[in-house]
Amino acid sequence: MTRRKACLVGVGQSEFTRWGGIKDRSQFQITAQAIVSAIRDAGMQPADVDGLASFSDDANSAPLMAVALGLPKLRWSSMVWGGGGGGSMGGLAQACAAVESGQAEAVAVYRGLCQGQGRRFGKFSAVRPGASFVNPFGLFSPPSMLALLVRRFMHLYPITELHLAEVALNARANANRNPNAVMHDKPLTLEQYLDGRWIAEPLRLYDCCLETDGACAVVVTTRERAADLQQPVIEVLSSIHGGGPQWGHGPLASHNMPDADYASTNGRGLARDLYAAAGVAPADIDVAQIYDHFSGLVLMALEEYGFCGRGESGAFVESGAIRRDSGKLPINTSGGQLSEAYVHGMNLLIEGVRQLRGTSTSQVPDARVCLVTGGLGVSPTSAAILGRV
Repeated sequence: MTRRKACLVGVGQSEFTRWGGIKDRSQFQITAQAIVSAIRDAGMQPADVDGLASFSDDANSAPLMAVALGLPKLRWSSMVWGGGGGGSMGGLAQACAAVESGQAEAVAVYRGLCQGQGRRFGKFSAVRPGASFVNPFGLFSPPSMLALLVRRFMHLYPITELHLAEVALNARANANRNPNAVMHDKPLTLEQYLDGRWIAEPLRLYDCCLETDGACAVVVTTRERAADLQQPVIEVLSSIHGGGPQWGHGPLASHNMPDADYASTNGRGLARDLYAAAGVAPADIDVAQIYDHFSGLVLMALEEYGFCGRGESGAFVESGAIRRDSGKLPINTSGGQLSEAYVHGMNLLIEGVRQLRGTSTSQVPDARVCLVTGGLGVSPTSAAILGRV
């Protein structure tokens, strides 16, 4: 029996605006519109979709979404628990599992955020589950929670503020080429970066992701079905989600991770499994979309996903390695969450597909293999490797 292999066949998104910018439609509406856009991009109809997947306590209920979309049958619905954007590629992994096991023929993976209309991610809430262990110590929001990991990382290794700046400046340069990016028309200089106010030292303003409204979706189906559709076939070579031992909710709740893994993305073991499942190595990756909620975690990910050695990520980015025009590993080519939009990582997945289709606004020549990570330094975390057939 031939194995059913999952492929990405459609991508769709709403417009991206600053936090609270979408007022004429509900969060549910823009999410449904993004899904329909992805279905149409694939050359499919809503009736062809029989599965829905999301993550991070998505408020856009799958059963209601199925009604809104007019799906004739819902054979699969799932959502990754917790971890914020750490579950983004986990949602993709669940869609792939459904398609490859035959439990669904086509699954839409989606995420929508209109933070001006509902709960604002990153804002302190005394009733947020799991937060009681860190709140008494002043850790009220993700920047302060994750700043401690970055500070330890900079203490252990030769990582400086200029290395964090390179991550932010690269994202902004790519966003300046992307008309859909919130920061499309706003260049950023090193002087402006260094003048940015402290959010939670060592993280400045431009080290922290945007707060935006928007929605994104992708459609996953079998390779056999993909071959009959209108877009180039992009295979999900591997997709995985999970976490290391004894992480629990990690820095978002307790900060009692194992000391050896404290200054990490929680992705070392996951990265090994991801590459093994895909049958590729770090040297095979042409372009990467690394979850950039905070710049310092991107540096950690470059090491843990094998692009440089332990403690060498500062020198790696200083060499220009992550730049689109000169680097050996261009990253976050749409502007990422630092400068395109914050849609819990789903915009990174869409950009990964566009790179392999050859339609990115910061296109990497002949890109054939792309790494996309979910949220870093949380549990569960996740990642996927995509390949152009």
